[in-house]
Amino acid sequence: MPRIATVSADTPFSERFTTGLSYPLRGGGLATCVVLAFAHYLAILPSYIGVFAAFALWGATWRYAATCLLHTANGFADPPDIGIDENPAAGNGLTAIHLFAVALCFVSSVFYPPAMWPLVLLFALTLPAIDMSLAFDGSMELAMSPVNWWEVMRRFGWAYLIPVGLNLATGVLIVLASVATAFLPRLISLPLFAFAYTYLIILNLHLMGAMIHQRHESFDIEPEAEKLVREAGYDDDAHLLEQVKAVATTDRRAAIGMLVTRMQGRSAPAPLHQAYRDLLRQEGLREGLLEHGQIWIAMLLANNESRRTLGLVQECMEIEPAFMPDAPEHASTLAELAARSGMTRLALKLGRGYLSHWPRSPDAPRMGLLAARLLGEELDQRAEAVVLLGKLAAAWPDHPLRKDIDTLAQRLQESQPRPA
Repeated sequence: MPRIATVSADTPFSERFTTGLSYPLRGGGLATCVVLAFAHYLAILPSYIGVFAAFALWGATWRYAATCLLHTANGFADPPDIGIDENPAAGNGLTAIHLFAVALCFVSSVFYPPAMWPLVLLFALTLPAIDMSLAFDGSMELAMSPVNWWEVMRRFGWAYLIPVGLNLATGVLIVLASVATAFLPRLISLPLFAFAYTYLIILNLHLMGAMIHQRHESFDIEPEAEKLVREAGYDDDAHLLEQVKAVATTDRRAAIGMLVTRMQGRSAPAPLHQAYRDLLRQEGLREGLLEHGQIWIAMLLANNESRRTLGLVQECMEIEPAFMPDAPEHASTLAELAARSGMTRLALKLGRGYLSHWPRSPDAPRMGLLAARLLGEELDQRAEAVVLLGKLAAAWPDHPLRKDIDTLAQRLQESQPRPA
């Protein structure tokens, strides 16, 4: 059985976007682009035959693109084979919706131009939600529900603007491709234009699928690729981990090198990072642990894995008490996360460390205020907190938080026990 090519849901979207540019040019994606490009010669046939062929080919494009969306959302790295149609109803629905959107914008531009741009904006905002809903549910009624649009947007948050931008960019690129091919003979321009828009549509829905894959838990989806990998009992990284464990029994340095090579290529799952740290610890490579900690902290924060990040920070501080994340924004984010999670001493270390490493940062008063609150209210060290607040007030006399600093200092002073 061939090895299943999968993608980790933790892979940053920037990396998915970069690798996604070649997605329509691999395997079944490339075959689909080529076949549909040359099949568009049928569109020049006379009478209704050509019109019917054009609609059929447009439908085939969206059906395959919908399959790519599902395939990607289920964690598969490569495009599905040509001819696989996991959800024909979705392809038909996507075709109908997009043809309706194009037709309505065209009619508006001819008969009532002021309404065209509001329509373009409306479709740009709603089509991603419609596309994803149709691909997964195949229900036109559900896909056309504004309540469902809002639910999809809510689940994505601000990230929903990414597929909105992708839809707009795809439309612009298709127009540019049509203009560029207009200067060529039709027998040449027709397949070139068809190849270009097929590529763009597949890319667009593949990237939507990547976004869903990253958030599969909020959509109550268990990626099919992960299930197949578990059933088959292997994947590339699991196989590498087995090799690393075998090599480490005789040569830990060589095993470390194997993991370094893998992690330099693309985002690695947590078990590989943990295996790397275990080997570094066994070899006594203290500096390597701290350096890797900085790199992994940034990756975990980018993937919103706050609990694991805080645990890694604690581990690095046990190795080096003065350890701090190497970026001030990471340190401030982690200090606030630790405070909200009830990890008072870790939050205090991060807050104090921030003041030590970046004393003139505009965010220093906020971190100092956090540290003072933890000292005075959580750890009952009011005198020390008041001293810290005094230093903040002297260093930042005109900062917007000055009033909060003075208010907290006064409250802590008033709450201190008076000498007998």
